[in-house]
Amino acid sequence: MIKIKTFFLVFIASSTFGFAQNCTCESNFQWVKQTFEENDAGFQYVIDKKGNSAYQAHNTDFLNRIKNVKSDAECTQTIYDWMKFFRSGHLSISRIDNKTPQTQPSPRQQPQTELVKIDLEKFKKEVQSKKSSDIQGIWEANPYTIGVKKLGDTYKGFIIKSSADNWKPGELKFTINADKTKGIYYLRDKSGQNINHIELIGKNYLEVGDFTLKRVSPVFEREEGIETYYEAMQAQGPFLKELNKNTLLLRIPSFNGAIKKQIDSVITTNKAKIESTENLIIDIRNNGGGSDNSFAKIIPYLYTNPIRSIRTQMYSTKLNNQRMLDLYENYEKYGIPIEEREYLKKAYDKLNANLGKFITIQGDGSPVSINKLDKVLPFPKNIGIIINNGNGSTAEEFLLAAKQSKKVKLFGTTTAGVLDISNMYFVNSPCNEFKMGYSLSKSFRIPDMAIDEKGIQPDYFIDKTIPVYQWIDFVSDVLNEK
Repeated sequence: MIKIKTFFLVFIASSTFGFAQNCTCESNFQWVKQTFEENDAGFQYVIDKKGNSAYQAHNTDFLNRIKNVKSDAECTQTIYDWMKFFRSGHLSISRIDNKTPQTQPSPRQQPQTELVKIDLEKFKKEVQSKKSSDIQGIWEANPYTIGVKKLGDTYKGFIIKSSADNWKPGELKFTINADKTKGIYYLRDKSGQNINHIELIGKNYLEVGDFTLKRVSPVFEREEGIETYYEAMQAQGPFLKELNKNTLLLRIPSFNGAIKKQIDSVITTNKAKIESTENLIIDIRNNGGGSDNSFAKIIPYLYTNPIRSIRTQMYSTKLNNQRMLDLYENYEKYGIPIEEREYLKKAYDKLNANLGKFITIQGDGSPVSINKLDKVLPFPKNIGIIINNGNGSTAEEFLLAAKQSKKVKLFGTTTAGVLDISNMYFVNSPCNEFKMGYSLSKSFRIPDMAIDEKGIQPDYFIDKTIPVYQWIDFVSDVLNEK
């Protein structure tokens, strides 16, 4: 195997240095603007595309808006809107909460919701006797057990049991109108949130706005495809599951460097099974990225021919180069192998010697790396990767590598398109009121194969006539030629 070092897409933070100013929204905006202009790897690229006059008009407009903001939240949003002139991803601004935590209000001070008066034991018996599936019943949505009953023209969800101290049995958790098109959901703090999405998924799941409830009673048969979908979407870590004798499902919700060991462990533990099963489905929906190193162990199973990866150029500034030093000093925290540590120190020294320039930190200086493995594994024979618009950054880097395999097809919808300007770095404002995220690298793909604002398209587009909870079944059917 030829091993060529690549750079890791990770997200880390630092504090800024030397920028004297008063702590106002306008001064914080000026700090963001100057820091971004001096350090962001994509700044000049966008100015060259859109023109300096468009940028100056943008600045004039936003400075007027900044001077008239009325709150911290409005200030944060306005600065973020200014940043979106450059791209939709790999940038951020958030307020640092330095305030002393307030004590919890007494029960008398807490908002109250309606108390639903109902004979609970009678309700439970009614529910148990139901033969058809509708939204009435008993449901679980951690930390609550919720009863749903139609009272008059309204479905009311009420607390049966709760481990949240401020919620008591009988209190109203949500309401849904008669035609199940809208309602109000009361959040943990009992503030109301309008909901416009109510959907019964199969017989055993109920989606109410952004919340998913699982049926407790009445008991209906398990619907395996739907159960697998929710298991995948709610998973915090990677797992592998056998769908049938010919097909395995590998779910990877994130490529965060902190869970690389978990990904590697799942693959190592199931090595024999993966290498003896014909079809493999890799579901990376909503995987927003992390570290390239996190998908290294997956590549041998995809591999059919040398994989060409387009490298990035790092923009060297004093502030930016602190990130490389942090990677070197805290390599374990970011899931970087110890054998790469010395390479990071050499990269830091190379960047510091070339301030103000875009630098290829790999030793050979080539804009392309080629990963050539010793063999092609006979199994899996067919690999389907499920994608959606929640995939960005490292997840897209993984897909660019995977697409080069003759075994692989992508299924789903177009990805987010946030990869060309990447390697985010987070810095605190001088007044320690804001944390800004910007990017340190620019891909050699620009301009001939730009991904930003375009995304990666699937080989098999899964349209809206196929519900999201049936995507895994759809891919399995295609791979098994059903």
